[in-house]
Amino acid sequence: MSEVINVEEIFASKVFTRATMKERLPKNVYREVIKVMENGGELSLATADVVAKEMKDWAVENGATHYTHWFQPLTGITAEKHDSFISNPDENGKMLMEFSGKELIKGEPDASSFPSGGLRATFEARGYTAWDITSPAFLKEDATGVILCIPTAFCSYKGEALDKKTPLLRSMEAINVQALRIVRLFKNTEATKVAASVGPEQEYFLVDREKYLKRTDLIFTGRTLFGAPAPKGQELEDHYFGTIRERIGAYMKDLNIELWKLGVTAKTQHNEVAPAQHELASIYETANIAVDHNQLVMETMKKVAGRHGLTCLLHEKPFAGVNGSGKHNNWSLCTDNGVNLLDPGDTPNENVQFLLVLACIIKAVDIHADLLRQSASDVGNDHRLGANEAPPAIISVFLGEQLEDVVKQLVETGEAAHVLKGGKLETGVSTLPDFTKDATDRNRTSPFAFTGNKFEFRMVGSADSIGSPNTILNAIVAEAFCEAADILEKADDFDLAVHDLIKEYLTKHQRIIFNGNGYSDEWVKEAERRGLPNIKSMVEAVDTLTTDKAVKLFEKFGIFTKAELESREEILYETYTKTINIEALTMIDMASKQIIPAVIRYTKSLADTVIAVREAGADASASAELLKTVSEKLSAMKSGLKKLEDALAKAGEVSNVKEQAFYYKDVVKTAMDELRAPADEVEMMVDKKIWPIPTYGDLIFEV
Repeated sequence: MSEVINVEEIFASKVFTRATMKERLPKNVYREVIKVMENGGELSLATADVVAKEMKDWAVENGATHYTHWFQPLTGITAEKHDSFISNPDENGKMLMEFSGKELIKGEPDASSFPSGGLRATFEARGYTAWDITSPAFLKEDATGVILCIPTAFCSYKGEALDKKTPLLRSMEAINVQALRIVRLFKNTEATKVAASVGPEQEYFLVDREKYLKRTDLIFTGRTLFGAPAPKGQELEDHYFGTIRERIGAYMKDLNIELWKLGVTAKTQHNEVAPAQHELASIYETANIAVDHNQLVMETMKKVAGRHGLTCLLHEKPFAGVNGSGKHNNWSLCTDNGVNLLDPGDTPNENVQFLLVLACIIKAVDIHADLLRQSASDVGNDHRLGANEAPPAIISVFLGEQLEDVVKQLVETGEAAHVLKGGKLETGVSTLPDFTKDATDRNRTSPFAFTGNKFEFRMVGSADSIGSPNTILNAIVAEAFCEAADILEKADDFDLAVHDLIKEYLTKHQRIIFNGNGYSDEWVKEAERRGLPNIKSMVEAVDTLTTDKAVKLFEKFGIFTKAELESREEILYETYTKTINIEALTMIDMASKQIIPAVIRYTKSLADTVIAVREAGADASASAELLKTVSEKLSAMKSGLKKLEDALAKAGEVSNVKEQAFYYKDVVKTAMDELRAPADEVEMMVDKKIWPIPTYGDLIFEV
């Protein structure tokens, strides 16, 4: 019988929660902490000292020996430097455990070795981490012991943001200020804050670790650079929501327990579309906490997998020919007095506040579709977006039949006199209940879909941080709210002005609304006719960050300076180049040391067979034909290998970071594809005993 888990008892047991603070801190200190958390400001050093002592005592009681400022540099993953709580022994030689308010609030990691895109010279090493008081500290256990982790922002000596968290926090402040202006227009004086709430859905693959360790491409790049399709893939659609196998179920159970202890609201788990693919979804949280927790989800997924002899693959496309992994970013806006600004209610045609918010969001997405596309760009996602398994690279907004009809009425007549209802779902079975249907279906091909009381941004890559997408969403919507509030706050007749503004925004920006099949060729042509951008790759998306439009947006709300944007542009180009370079070098290594030698051995065995059969006086034509075909593929591989080596040599001669990134996309990636094609074809011919690496069938079906 499996162990009984008391979720209520273990939940957030490794987190320095508000409840823990209330229990341990003096009342006046607790009140000051909560005030800063909710309204901003700084703690006094005396208060910080009290908080630090209690946080340290709580951590030590739970086995901690070290603390770290846990931050999210522009590598896309997290970083930490551990310091122990020990201080100089007292006069009797007794060791003291100390942790000061200054150590809690500020850290000083070396900033020279993190990506900075030219913001920092190599010799300019000083950087600072600053405690994000709104995201709770937590305990993380690994081989080094139990560590107190303090979520922090990371910036340079001059204050430039060197991380994902700082711009996100800035964007949250911007949308809070501007959304409150909208709320006030509708006489909601009780709300004092509007926060973006985020609920990410995390897709991932699990493979056997022993097999993983035999694939250098998985080890170095996270994806298979060679591999013929297995006889069976996902075409029977039997894995999706299928029964979870025992080994995977045991993994999911341990994963949930670890996440619940960390205060992560792991809610949903199931098998995904592709074999060996799964999903975990969390409940909505404030954006910066959701970002922190999603990083913890990814870290914990990898850690727990090792305990079960598995490896967790978070790459967007680990296996060619089967669905890759994404991360649906569910985003909404809620006031602190319980109003969801994206809740249309039963009669959305009469809900003026909702219609204004909706119109502003549609405007924001239309104007800044390029930025939204860029926020979901990474090297791995280039294998998914627009490939009929993930949303297309063209940004559009899905509203569903009900809201699309409301918008159509407003655009055409200026009034929305009626609203479509969902009606009854009749099952035709007497023992099954008939129930009211939703007013609209869902559309899995839409990159930005309204799904009842939130927008689901479905383009984000599985390995990527959700920090950037939510920063962009907050920023572009804050701008639209600001422009609307500027007009409406001056209006003599508010009701007339808001009515006219909603109609104006929907009329001007209705081109971004699309409820049809985003995978179809017809949509690509239609989107071009509408003038919507079709940005097909990561490198083509990068320079959207530094357009005049983007710089104006981000500087207006203090989210990025122009220098910070230019630095990120350079980092993205460099990341693309370095990633493809590693993949190309790995292909060369595998082809030279594993695949080509194996094919040569097989060719020799075939040649020996042909000779032996002929000497025996039998018909050797079949063996000879196979030998000829394998030899042709071997020659093609050798030719492809030489072409890839030459392409890499020339890539090093390109000095401009943007030109180099495009060279890798246009030349090196093409050479990689040309090397892979004959290798995958010959895999289907070579004796399995000779093939040097686990196949797709071994990896995705034998878990």
